[in-house]
Amino acid sequence: MSTSVEMEPVPERKYEGVGRCKCSFWFAVSHIILGVLIVMVGVFGGLAVHDFFIYAGAIVLFLSLIWWVFWYSGNIDVPPEELEDDVGKIKQKNRSLNQAVRRASGHLSNRIRASFRKKARAVDCGSPGGSPAGLAVRGVSIGALAPVGWPQLGHGGERRPGASLAFCS
Repeated sequence: MSTSVEMEPVPERKYEGVGRCKCSFWFAVSHIILGVLIVMVGVFGGLAVHDFFIYAGAIVLFLSLIWWVFWYSGNIDVPPEELEDDVGKIKQKNRSLNQAVRRASGHLSNRIRASFRKKARAVDCGSPGGSPAGLAVRGVSIGALAPVGWPQLGHGGERRPGASLAFCS
């Protein structure tokens, strides 16, 4: 059972001049003017550090591209019919696929989460209450700590697989 929603047509506003994102437009224009002025000072200023001004002006000109991208993307017109999917209204034909993907994703996430919980329970914290700081060190001196699973070498070069650092809750 589906319910239809009646939508009134929204009159489109016509934007004159530079469009909706005037701030981004003027930031872009000001960066271009500033960048060109800095480059011109570097080229024609006769200063000892002319290369600094040339490079700085080029960087300012490049940064103006960011403002142009903001201005352009802010002026893209999208019809209201295409926007209805972005606010949580899923079309009926894609609902079953969407639910299947969500179920598979949830199942995979739960399996990964459960595997981490099993590994955390397998760590022996020594005393029943754990160590005071929540950190258990088994059979290793403080100077030889490494993450769990990395092989440890004893004084004579022998492997000590039980020596590891584990966090207890």
